[in-house]
Amino acid sequence: MVSILGISAFYHDSAACLVVDGEIVAAAQEERFTRVKHDQNFPVQAARYCLAEANLSIDQLDYVGFYDKPLLKFDRLLETYLDYAPAGFSSFLKALPLWMKEKLWMPDLIRTELAKTTGETDERAAKKAGKKFEWQLLFGDHHESHAASAFYPSPFAAAAILTIDGVGEWATSSLGVGKGNELTLLKELRFPDSLGLLYSAFTYYTGFRVNSGEYKVMGLAPYGEPKYVALIKDKLLEVRDDGSLKMNHEYFSYSAGLRMTNRAFAKLFGGPARRPESPITQKEMDLARSIQVITEEVMLKMTHFAHQETGLNKLCLAGGVALNCVANGRVLREVPFEDIWIQPAAGDAGGALGVALAIWHRYLGKPRVSAETQNTWQSARAGNEGAAQPNGVAPALTNYADGMKGSYLGPANTAAEIEEFLRGRQLPFRGYSRAELPGVVAGLLAAGKVIGLHQGRMEFGPRALGGRSIIGDPRSAQMQATMNLKIKYRESFRPFAPSVLREHVADWFDLDADSPYMLLVADVTEARRRKMSAAEEALWGIEKLNVRRSEIPAVTHVDYSARIQTVRRETNPLYWEIIEAFRQLTGCPLVVNTSFNVRGEPIVCTPQDSYRCFMRTEMDVLVLETCVLLKEEQPKSAENYDWKQEFKAD
Repeated sequence: MVSILGISAFYHDSAACLVVDGEIVAAAQEERFTRVKHDQNFPVQAARYCLAEANLSIDQLDYVGFYDKPLLKFDRLLETYLDYAPAGFSSFLKALPLWMKEKLWMPDLIRTELAKTTGETDERAAKKAGKKFEWQLLFGDHHESHAASAFYPSPFAAAAILTIDGVGEWATSSLGVGKGNELTLLKELRFPDSLGLLYSAFTYYTGFRVNSGEYKVMGLAPYGEPKYVALIKDKLLEVRDDGSLKMNHEYFSYSAGLRMTNRAFAKLFGGPARRPESPITQKEMDLARSIQVITEEVMLKMTHFAHQETGLNKLCLAGGVALNCVANGRVLREVPFEDIWIQPAAGDAGGALGVALAIWHRYLGKPRVSAETQNTWQSARAGNEGAAQPNGVAPALTNYADGMKGSYLGPANTAAEIEEFLRGRQLPFRGYSRAELPGVVAGLLAAGKVIGLHQGRMEFGPRALGGRSIIGDPRSAQMQATMNLKIKYRESFRPFAPSVLREHVADWFDLDADSPYMLLVADVTEARRRKMSAAEEALWGIEKLNVRRSEIPAVTHVDYSARIQTVRRETNPLYWEIIEAFRQLTGCPLVVNTSFNVRGEPIVCTPQDSYRCFMRTEMDVLVLETCVLLKEEQPKSAENYDWKQEFKAD
């Protein structure tokens, strides 16, 4: 047995992943345990969980992999500071002490931090307690780790690979090819030219937090008009035919300073950056729409180039920009790949998974059998050898499993643990059998109740997928406002996603493919839309928000789109059965799904987290496995402080 622990840390979304004999056994972000959103610290608790999930101790590991190469990153920082001297001196002074104290000594730091998973303070104490540190420590390249996270768990035997983020060591985007267990990076775009950093610059300028609020910009975009596109192309960047960028860095400060944009940028767009938490104006909406249009154009050009350059008919995506599900939906529809697969933990957290799989397949040379290959073998055994098209190309296979196990790779709680928690705190609940529960939950949803759902293993990545979700009735015209303002405590414009039964997705949306990780956007079908009046059509900006646009208004964005999660019974049985029971009761095969947290809080992990969030909000019902808690029956919370004091706005 070969055990490999992958680690990502020290930038944002630190995480750990355990791979045993090529199988992803466990993965989790550190934020879920520390309750600090996007926690960048070494993932001690996440690593401890991963080892416990496999019943392993630290001295039973064979390899530990770190997701990037700190010395190369330091080389980039040092060279950049010298290039921009003396402008970058303040940033240099801020960064240098941490590098000199810790990051340049990464092997020692990793061993010291991993010793804490044993309960000891450092490696020396752990060894004294009898723990051995005989595993081999390896470092991966940042974009190679992203590429490995995209290709190795994918269902494809061979695929083009595209990774797009802010920056790794030097690369900001990379193009590669995966075949079998081989992975080769062919081309890269280098810092300081970066689509991810460009998007983050507009995130900053529109008043949201970098590395946290980019998805808000994407959600705000449909309320605006693309009035700044020409100005962006004229002054800020050149977009080449292959999707590569050449940016005008006279308008940006991220290379030399501590901010994303500068005075020239502010002058270009008519004033300083929006102050966080201040009212959102039409200007921010138009800026969001404009940078979204640019991003989609770049991604379409990059993916067209990837198809042309590699000659392959499948595409894998990773990197933070791959979380832009609007752009992903256009890639699926408009680029001639037969199928695409996107790593659900596409950001830095997924690097922990990628480096672990790269050690198994690339460093150790272990073979890889994809789901696509297995499907082909099964078809051949069934006598379906003739399924290929006349040109010899096999038909597109969009409905087969990947290696991520639905991304349900985090901790789970047994029924006994749940009941012990509830009885220990003398909390009133109603217990149901596993067979009864879906019907009970469906009835509560149909009655308009908002439900916190905590069941099965916690999700790995930024999306709640039915393990730690808040769910509601998508037919309700009030549900979006209720969830945003009374439960999530966030901006009213933010859209919600539908979780829809895979077998019914094409009846409601312009999509007939798997989207298990909520990373594709598609439109509501014409048949499900509501015809609007002339007065409604004439509305502008945020006025569009409260117009009922379809039979499922709670999940229909102002441009008729929806960020879709398809649900299969074999991947998440209980969640599928709840939605199926809701379909049988109402005729609607989908529910509203948003992450189980309040604004600025990481997604809940434990029953304690879930109950606390439930009591702090206006949720009606909490489901902990097969235990159902009604809000009106709960004792009054002893907490007398505002959740905003604990969690920073994102």
